[in-house]
Amino acid sequence: MNEEEYISSRVDDQINRYDKKSQSAQCWFKWLRGTEILAASAIPIIAGFAKDPFPVALVVGVLGASIAVISSFVSLNQFRENWTEYRTTCESLKHEKFLFLTKGEPYHEDEPFRIFVQRVESLISKENSAWYQYTQAKIEKMQKNIDGGQR
Repeated sequence: MNEEEYISSRVDDQINRYDKKSQSAQCWFKWLRGTEILAASAIPIIAGFAKDPFPVALVVGVLGASIAVISSFVSLNQFRENWTEYRTTCESLKHEKFLFLTKGEPYHEDEPFRIFVQRVESLISKENSAWYQYTQAKIEKMQKNIDGGQR
């Protein structure tokens, strides 16, 4: 594979992938947190100013439960962490690409393409390893909870 093929099929593809994943995670995070803020803000207003026959207890209960569900969903899916991690990886890949194309350090030495490939694959591998470790930790925690609940 030559330099152009590698940049277009691997580097640009990964930049686009991480950019889209970052944007998606950011959108979910902001939308859910915004909804959570609105629900939390509505509770004291409804509790303080609602008049009968308005079902205050029911509405406040639903809003409170919604806040708990949203908060749990955001935490479970780690939208904020994913947003920043994907953005960091995307920008790091862009940085490496521009350094390589402009022959900036460390790409001004012998065999710049080999160094470029190693650094790019290292960035991608780091992201994949972080995802794998997170997933394994969640599986182990779930398994521990299941094993602990059966005793």
